[in-house]
Order: sequence, then C-alpha cells, then structure tokens
Amino acid sequence: MTPETEGILTALRDARRLLLITVQDITDTQVAERSTVSELTLGGILNHLTQGERVWTHIMTDTSGRTPDGMWDMTQYLAPEGATVDSLRAAYAESARATDEAYAKADPDAEVRLPEAPWEPGVVHHWPVRRILLHLLQETAQHAGHADIIRESLDGASSTARRVG
Repeated sequence: MTPETEGILTALRDARRLLLITVQDITDTQVAERSTVSELTLGGILNHLTQGERVWTHIMTDTSGRTPDGMWDMTQYLAPEGATVDSLRAAYAESARATDEAYAKADPDAEVRLPEAPWEPGVVHHWPVRRILLHLLQETAQHAGHADIIRESLDGASSTARRVG
C-alpha cells in the first residue's frame, strides 16, 4: 500500500469513526426518525454509506464499467424496514472492512471505467482508484455532518462533545 493510500484510508476511517460516535446510544426507533425538514434519518445515512462503500468497491475491483446492483436505487437513503441500530452498524462495518482490504491492494493510479450515469447516456468516464477512494471519503464526511445535525435535532446530543468527552 502506498503512503498516499494509507493516508486517505486513515482519513476515511476517521470520518467513519465520527459517524459511529454520532449514532452511539440511539434506539432502534430513533434510527428511523426524521428530525429535520430533510427526509434523511440516521438509519438512512448508515444504509446509504454502506451501499456506497459496496458499490464503489465493486466498481473499482470489477473494472467492467457495469452498473452494480442498487447503485441508482433511491431507497438506499432510507432505513430498511425492521432495521436495528446493531444490524445497520454491523453492515456498515463489514462494507468498510471490504473497502479497506480492496483499496489497500489497489494501484492508486489505475484507471477504472465508471458505469454510465442515467443523466449522461453514452458518456463513459474513467477515474483513477485514488479519486474513487477520495469520493468515498467526501461522501462519508458530508453525511457524518448530516448525521450530527439529525442527532442533535433528535435528542440534543452533540457529536463533538461526545468525541471529546
């Protein structure tokens, strides 16, 4: 693994850790509760990030450019029916472990063919592995911030205070 990849993976692990601090001590009911004008819930965020790690790791390792199952499925932003905090955390941990293993072995400069986006039919983009990993970091950090707002709106818990305390 290159030092650059290790650095990006470390930043991604930190962003994941902050997200998981945000969902500590919530109930199975709270994981699916809307607390802001947004449709997002803590369970929806965990579900989306789990799916995102799976999809992008598949794209990076498959390299065919085929669209992975569920990539454009908008229900990924919802907490699955009957999901528990523990089941969502476990799925997220498993997807993170698979992501870390795959990217640790990858050449950061290798070009990966991306699936066609529905809004750009016929256009094929290629990203280096590095950019895919940075995309995962960006998504995780952005949604960790969303989760922090949702959590604070739910019960007043501050992720920053929980991190320091």
